[in-house]
Amino acid sequence: MVHRYFPHTPEDIDAMLRRCGVGSMEELYSDVPAELLMDGDYDVPAQMSEKEVRDYFLNLDEKNARLVCFAGAGYYEHYKPAVIDSLLSRSEFLTAYTPYQPEISQGTLQYIFEYQSMMAELTGLPVSNASMYDGATATAEAMMMTVAAARKRNRVLVSATLSPAVRKVVDTYAHYHGVKIDVIPAINGVTDMSAAGGMLSAGDVAGVIVATPNYYGIVEDYSGLADMCHGNKALLVMNCVPADLAVLKTPGEWGADIACGDAQSLGMPLSFGGPYLGFLCARKELMRKMPGRIVGATKDADGRRVFVLTLQAREQHIRRDKATSNICSNQGLMALHTAVYLSVMGAKGLRDAALAGYDGAHYLADKLIATGKAEMVYPQAHYFNEFALRLPGVDIDRVIRNAVQQGYLPGVKISDDTLLIAVTEMQTRAQLDRLVSLLTESV
Repeated sequence: MVHRYFPHTPEDIDAMLRRCGVGSMEELYSDVPAELLMDGDYDVPAQMSEKEVRDYFLNLDEKNARLVCFAGAGYYEHYKPAVIDSLLSRSEFLTAYTPYQPEISQGTLQYIFEYQSMMAELTGLPVSNASMYDGATATAEAMMMTVAAARKRNRVLVSATLSPAVRKVVDTYAHYHGVKIDVIPAINGVTDMSAAGGMLSAGDVAGVIVATPNYYGIVEDYSGLADMCHGNKALLVMNCVPADLAVLKTPGEWGADIACGDAQSLGMPLSFGGPYLGFLCARKELMRKMPGRIVGATKDADGRRVFVLTLQAREQHIRRDKATSNICSNQGLMALHTAVYLSVMGAKGLRDAALAGYDGAHYLADKLIATGKAEMVYPQAHYFNEFALRLPGVDIDRVIRNAVQQGYLPGVKISDDTLLIAVTEMQTRAQLDRLVSLLTESV
């Protein structure tokens, strides 16, 4: 049988069979017991034409509810420029899955290099890998980097204001690598810096992990934290929402050693949960502790600019027990997506989008508080585009169900009477006003 998308011709197959010393596909499997061989046709649907396939998936797509999204908690709906899909499909970027052969992988290597360069600029740290599966595993890898750098220390402090979902992944990695995790308590929604100092003074801490903005959308003041960590020979890790770094102080400016998180906020569609992209950036001194790939630029024998994998003594090339990580696949498509998004948006576009979310969130919070039926959980905190809102005495599950019926996803439930609400450049002023009504009209 000839399959449209299989590259081997009948002549190719015959040549391979002769090379194996057999005359047919059946003979190739002759040593497999007959009772284990399938006898009959596969139970698969009949083939469809291209139009029928398109119609089939369009009908499936129409079953999805399209909601105005105010949910965040680490994943945000942002505008995706239309040009991204066109550029993603260009042949220059489809030359290789794993770019071990630079002579045929220049397109892939170039976009990885550009991705690394832009992520390094965005985080204020000089080195970026490419890349991790998602933000939670990137944070877990950062935790392991701190232990590897410290050598004889295996204790890591994690702020209570880090996303609970990320903390669970960090805890899982730590459990199976013999790392002890202790949680720095929070006061009024921010990391207790005094407690952090006391825990660091024990002298056995390899690293400290904090978030910016934190899980509650609060922009914490980390002044002095890097000095505190370094004075106790510990590394500072910042889990970030990268889109917000267009406006906020970068991890590099805070004095952090490692920045990590999920790059989904850089224009990736939510897509019912993925695929997303974990990013990991660090100081140059930590480069050899990083998992994943690093692409470098050089010149060939004719003096032309070319790109190559560098520092290749990593998980693909050495014994598993000596590897920095067992991740061996670059999230290539999503790294390319991020590189194109950052290139198209530019510094001004990123800043404008971030400020639109900031303005919308503060407008929405003010309108909700003005109703007298809602209150900020942390009224004194400085929040960016996300905030925790309490609706006293209200059944949050009922509020969410009602809003969804009206075409709105009002936020993420974080307690019986509290929603975590996020605003980006995607919501209109009319939609913000409508959400105010949906959250307060039955209170």
